[in-house]
Amino acid sequence: DRTDAPPSSSSSSSSSFPTVSSHPYYDVARHGIIQVAGDDNYGRKLIIFSSCCLPPSHQLNHQRLLQYLKYTLDQYVEMDYILIYFHYGLRSSNKPSLKWLQKAYGEFDRKYKKNLKTLYVVHPTNFIKIVCNIFKPLISHKFGKKLKNVNFLDELREHVNFEQLIIPSDVLSIREKNREAVIPPVMSQTVTYLKQKGLKTEGLFRRSARVQLIKDVQKLYNLGKPVNYDECGDVHVAAVILKTFIRELPEPLLTFRVYSQVLDILNVESILRVAKCRQIMESLPEHHFIVVKYLLCFLHMVSQESIVNRMSASNLACVFGVNLLWPRHGSISLSALTPINIFTEILIEHFHAVFDSHCPPGQVMP
Repeated sequence: DRTDAPPSSSSSSSSSFPTVSSHPYYDVARHGIIQVAGDDNYGRKLIIFSSCCLPPSHQLNHQRLLQYLKYTLDQYVEMDYILIYFHYGLRSSNKPSLKWLQKAYGEFDRKYKKNLKTLYVVHPTNFIKIVCNIFKPLISHKFGKKLKNVNFLDELREHVNFEQLIIPSDVLSIREKNREAVIPPVMSQTVTYLKQKGLKTEGLFRRSARVQLIKDVQKLYNLGKPVNYDECGDVHVAAVILKTFIRELPEPLLTFRVYSQVLDILNVESILRVAKCRQIMESLPEHHFIVVKYLLCFLHMVSQESIVNRMSASNLACVFGVNLLWPRHGSISLSALTPINIFTEILIEHFHAVFDSHCPPGQVMP
């Protein structure tokens, strides 16, 4: 028998609503906190925990919730399975105590961890990072590798059968809020144009353009008027506009607060640098993360055409590193250039690993 809650509009695989007489944990199950969905792309069962379905703490016995979670998992732990945790909707009024969380983790012994293949944490916040730091002494390295943060719902499509997911409406409501809305028009327009017309242009981002033409385009943006890069007659205009826009931001895209961490990249063993870069990226504020990922996805595309355009990840890093990051006070020192360039090169060359994502196919025009 299925142990989940009422049917959901986002999936046809959920069961009927459990009755008081038929379900041993009806008092918890009726909230729909824990759902058993379909299978992932490899046929592994998907078990979903939705924080937004947690009622106020005084209305829920958290010990019963723990028992219900184990009761559900017991039906699948002998096979490979996936856990998906939707963090959105966790508030002070319904948040379990850290003591309860620690006890809960302690009760999940090897029986539950052995066949757990991945724990996806969707929409993680600073609270998640705090919890992970508190539990760090308890979490084994092997289990830690199973934990994957997912900043956007669409990223789950790459790993699970998205159509089978039982996603609460509250989570779906934030799905599109932070995607395209936070990509600045200057960036989205230049990137879109350069994907179409510039990926195979030799020396992209290294060549200059007519100063007056650049000023005219900037004026159009400042007046809120449309820009047609085809009329400029020079691919390098869009490249210069993009580079200038990033450089003139009041705060770097990578933020001031990660500057010292980036400079420390030289002290990290080479084999661990990609993981360190990923950790730094995941610490960025959500809006910065979205924009940086969008830009780096594009730069990765450019680097894939380096045989033609001569812009390898290393060359692109030399151009963009100092435009993505600078100190809060003063200018970048000569000694800081090497770690900044190495860091940026890793972001570009290892985009898939750092962001745990894939770029959409580039639209290369003849």
